[in-house]
Amino acid sequence: MHLPDMQYPPPPGGACECRLTYHDGTRRLVYCVDREEPFPDGRLIVSRTNLAGIITHANEAFVTMSGYTIEELIGAPHHILRHPEMPKAAFADLWTTIASGKKWHGYVKNLRKDGLFYWVYATVIPNVRGGVVVSYTSVRRKPSRRKINEMSDLYSKMLSQERAAQ
Repeated sequence: MHLPDMQYPPPPGGACECRLTYHDGTRRLVYCVDREEPFPDGRLIVSRTNLAGIITHANEAFVTMSGYTIEELIGAPHHILRHPEMPKAAFADLWTTIASGKKWHGYVKNLRKDGLFYWVYATVIPNVRGGVVVSYTSVRRKPSRRKINEMSDLYSKMLSQERAAQ
């Protein structure tokens, strides 16, 4: 599914411009503001996707944190939230793990509709019916600041390696 380019974020402050290429070959212009939207204490973000990663369910916390409306999220690919500072290898590991029917855990930096970012600790679970994976459920919670700092450093190194290999 083709995603439209992001609208330029409103003031204050500038934003970096980046063209993302997704795993399906589609491209999208995004804007990133170097400002974090804090993950609220005591909340869980929950979403469900079909096997192609298209969002079929989003809870209120997901809608609020993403900055999108429920109408914009349902039917959109989950990679609508992909931040340019997330290495492709992290998502390759996620898809390989869940496609094999196993649970995946990891830290993800997400891009909001307004260009801000937020970090999550995600658990993605394959939903199995009659022995067949039919969809995926993702539950995200607030990560520790220590893990965010650790993963920021790791992802930065991974991105440098990915860019050097191109």
